[in-house]
Amino acid sequence: MRFLMFVTVDPDLVDTATDDDPFTWVRETTAAGQRLEGQRLRPVGDATTLWPKDGGGTFVSDGPFAETKEQIAGYDILECADLDEAVAVAARHPVAKFGAIELRPVWR
Repeated sequence: MRFLMFVTVDPDLVDTATDDDPFTWVRETTAAGQRLEGQRLRPVGDATTLWPKDGGGTFVSDGPFAETKEQIAGYDILECADLDEAVAVAARHPVAKFGAIELRPVWR
């Protein structure tokens, strides 16, 4: 099964991060064939949001869609046998110690 893994952080808590090297997790899960790809995302201040306009068309605004402290800081695509394996892989990510990891199955 393929999963999209959102890595979510509260910017106020980033300083509480552990010294764990995220690249160790990347190397290990890539070598095991569990991580297919992933990237860090630019800060939420660089986001652009598109909204439908009344009467048609699209309204484009700067900034994030959600007004929340937590920000999606990155993503990874995982290939795992099942949700249990995906949870085990995601739980080893360094951000899982101070942020939130969201897993979503990909429609196939």
